[in-house]
Amino acid sequence: MGSFKTIAVFNYLHETVILKHLLEQEGIPYFFENEMTLSVMPFYSNALGGIKLKVHPNDFEHVQEILDNLNNPLKIV
Repeated sequence: MGSFKTIAVFNYLHETVILKHLLEQEGIPYFFENEMTLSVMPFYSNALGGIKLKVHPNDFEHVQEILDNLNNPLKIV
């Protein structure tokens, strides 16, 4: 996992739940740095620099698309 790079940072654990599901559904390897520490001590988020989503550089573009789709407002058809 040494070659994995940070693509996004989150302040709270609940912000990662849907993203985890989407990444697993796509079969993209990932990990969240500081996830376990902040699940026990959530007020340490600023001190630790947040929860960092780490992905392999080959998956950067695909993960960026997923993140962009999450940031778009909900579209009801």
